[in-house]
Amino acid sequence: MSDYSYTQWFGGNLAGILSEKILEIHPEFDAEAYIKSINDQCKGMTYTQRVELHASELRGRLPESYPKALDILVSILGPENPKETGMFKHFYWVLPIGKFVERYGLEHPDRSLAAIGEITCRNTGEYAIRPYITQYPEKVLRLMEAWSRSDNFHLRRLSSEGLRPKLPWAKKLDLYIEDPEPIFQILENLKEDPRKFVQKSVANHLTDYLKVNPLPTKELLYRWRESDHSAT
Repeated sequence: MSDYSYTQWFGGNLAGILSEKILEIHPEFDAEAYIKSINDQCKGMTYTQRVELHASELRGRLPESYPKALDILVSILGPENPKETGMFKHFYWVLPIGKFVERYGLEHPDRSLAAIGEITCRNTGEYAIRPYITQYPEKVLRLMEAWSRSDNFHLRRLSSEGLRPKLPWAKKLDLYIEDPEPIFQILENLKEDPRKFVQKSVANHLTDYLKVNPLPTKELLYRWRESDHSAT
């Protein structure tokens, strides 16, 4: 599947999908105007720009109250993704909801973080959570630590992926580079995770830290060598 064809998924066709879901919860939603606006503006836009356009249009067309608008969007998410794959194929339509929370929810951290937890169980919350890490570091770190112990593998994966210092296509996270110990404590909870989805995130996370602060990362890896668990 080419990037070009994937980009086309985020035009008026996606507006139609989201409209149908929203109307079941919020009948006042002006689906016709939303679809037309997306169709009129999305031509020539990249995939990223289209996702941002959808988030912006939803913010202007849902209730002015962010909590009310968020409740509508969370209520359309449907069942969780039971698999480690499919987030960008079967649940691609969730991406504008993640962007909505990322862009507009910072003044409501508790509600927004709970929504990110729901979003990541279908698509991914790794980008949406980045500004919350910067603005509410202690709150998010406590939440990530709790998620790293969750029975839900999507949440465990996010507890690693969202904190990566060099997450691809995201702004570099400098907050814990000099002192990565709080992050390493979370990764300790994941080092023997049975899910390949989580294992890959931890491996990529450590690869990031080998680039930005190699000495403590190497020390961590030497300690982990003592584990005889297949995942580690």
